[in-house]
Amino acid sequence: MHTARFTLDPAFTVGEVNPRLFGSFVEHLGRCVYTGVFEPGHPTADEAGLRQDVLDLVRELGVTAIRYPGGNFVSGYKWEDSVGPAESRPRRLDLAWHSTESNRFGLSEYIAFLRKIGPQAEPMMAINLGTRGVAEALELQEYANHSEGTALSDLRASHGDKDPFRIRLWCLGNEMDGPWQTGHKTAEEYGRVAAETARAMRQQDPKVELVACGSSSQSMPTFAEWEATVLKETYDLVDYISLHAYYEPHDGDIDSFLASAVDMESFIENVVATADHVGARLKSEKKINLSFDEWNVWYLSRWEAHAKTFEQDDWPEAPRLLEDNYSVMDAVVFGSLLIALLRHADRVTVACLAQLVNVIAPIMTEPGGPAWRQTTFFPFAQASRYGRGQVLDVRVDSPTYETKKYGEADLLHATAVRAEDGTVTVFAVNRGRTEALPLEVALSGLGLTSVVEHSALADADPDARNTLDDPERVAPHPVEGTALQDGTLSTVLQPLSWNVIRLA
Repeated sequence: MHTARFTLDPAFTVGEVNPRLFGSFVEHLGRCVYTGVFEPGHPTADEAGLRQDVLDLVRELGVTAIRYPGGNFVSGYKWEDSVGPAESRPRRLDLAWHSTESNRFGLSEYIAFLRKIGPQAEPMMAINLGTRGVAEALELQEYANHSEGTALSDLRASHGDKDPFRIRLWCLGNEMDGPWQTGHKTAEEYGRVAAETARAMRQQDPKVELVACGSSSQSMPTFAEWEATVLKETYDLVDYISLHAYYEPHDGDIDSFLASAVDMESFIENVVATADHVGARLKSEKKINLSFDEWNVWYLSRWEAHAKTFEQDDWPEAPRLLEDNYSVMDAVVFGSLLIALLRHADRVTVACLAQLVNVIAPIMTEPGGPAWRQTTFFPFAQASRYGRGQVLDVRVDSPTYETKKYGEADLLHATAVRAEDGTVTVFAVNRGRTEALPLEVALSGLGLTSVVEHSALADADPDARNTLDDPERVAPHPVEGTALQDGTLSTVLQPLSWNVIRLA
């Protein structure tokens, strides 16, 4: 077995992890909201209809900023439908997911949900720039954030929310580069309306933080040109450009799937290069950060096949959509994507796992029944808990393997985070499917003397998964034999594994 190696030194860092890197996403899609976070009548539901079992798992997961209400849903969203007495709210057709939206869960319920998660949960509100525009954005901003004394702030108070929602982070539309998007626009068209909206919102509140729509994936035919055109219009008006990426195995190509983070890191670096090029052309000292506000493993091809079966006259309410059941292999890829985000924490300062409950989610529920953790729950919860602090610069010397999509890829994918108290957590994935991977880490100037814990998510059956019938089949387990001696950490990473090694 060939050994993988890297060195950690406090003098070489990437940047500080922004807590928003551990964000998530709640969209009015399938059962994410209804029978997901919100189910009046459920045995655990509180007086507001929020499931306490789900709230407990969300807190354990450690999510921070939660993007809402979409996603594709937002491009047909009328915010006025989602406020006021729930029994008076209109039912609408949702073109994005061919469903009926009852609006029983709306803006006030979303804010109440965040407050019950705890102070770490921050709103991230998406604005409809598909079928609406500047005026509606300003109205929503006033309703949500103005304290009192105007028609819309007083309307909010009359709906039972005297205190403003204080939404700081706003998305200027969603995936406007995509032909599937209601109100899809060219880069020029979107850049113009995004700039107009951003300028107007800053007139109302100069402290808002705004996310312009980037490309829906690196494979979009307009990628990079889209970012350059949009940022030329909005560079001085926005704080972030968005990225979205989903990964699944294609045509049985598991080796490429395991190396999905190669594409994610390339995507990040290419967007940074494009944004910085625009900044240089504008002679601006400002740096645009990245909001990777949709990412996950998603078996998208299954959805595309299912979408072709829709009956045109059937508009169900909260149907079971996109309820992917994740395997150990999926969780290892998922963990590698988390590593990719951490490795670019200097520029990726917002990221949202899509989505939070039921829909390609780490948490699953049954109506009237239990909630449980998917395999992907564990890497996210561990990264959110232990991935706070300074990301150390990790440059691996690793055995490689060949992939069809990405050529030669490292078997080891890793990063490390140094906490404020000096402890260090190494996050590492072994992409090898059959062979264990010895790992040696040289520790320079960190003052570390002991291994606190080494846990791994791995299984003899890479297809093992947690289900309603067997909700605890997969969980991280302790790894024996990991040692720290004479400034060198030595361990062996199990085949196809996600590893968390904590050092003090």
